[in-house]
Amino acid sequence: MVQEEKKRYSEEDLKEFAVLISQKLEATRNELNYIKETLSKRNDSGTDNTSGNSKALEDGADTSERENLSQLAVRLQKFIQQLEAAMVRIKNGTYGICKDTGKLIPKERLRAVPHTQQTIEAKLRQSN
Repeated sequence: MVQEEKKRYSEEDLKEFAVLISQKLEATRNELNYIKETLSKRNDSGTDNTSGNSKALEDGADTSERENLSQLAVRLQKFIQQLEAAMVRIKNGTYGICKDTGKLIPKERLRAVPHTQQTIEAKLRQSN
């Protein structure tokens, strides 16, 4: 008897992934909030205009760090959107199915990259 290949993950599997994604969402939102607070505090403290050249160097470093934090915030927001989309796929039963091949994405890959929509083979083909 040939074993039929699974087309979907079980409810139990989906619950496991929902917990994992929820934890990642909470951690990512906390990190994003921290960065937003840091950025708003830096913007508030940039009003002292009394010192000379060293202030210009500090301003340059502050600007660079602010840009880095802003870029990180954008990446975190995108990651949150991807995780939220994965939660929707869990709810509608399409989570863990490769959007290119229709095959199940291995659990190991989903545990490492829970928002992925592709098997590693499909991802590698896409990048070539």
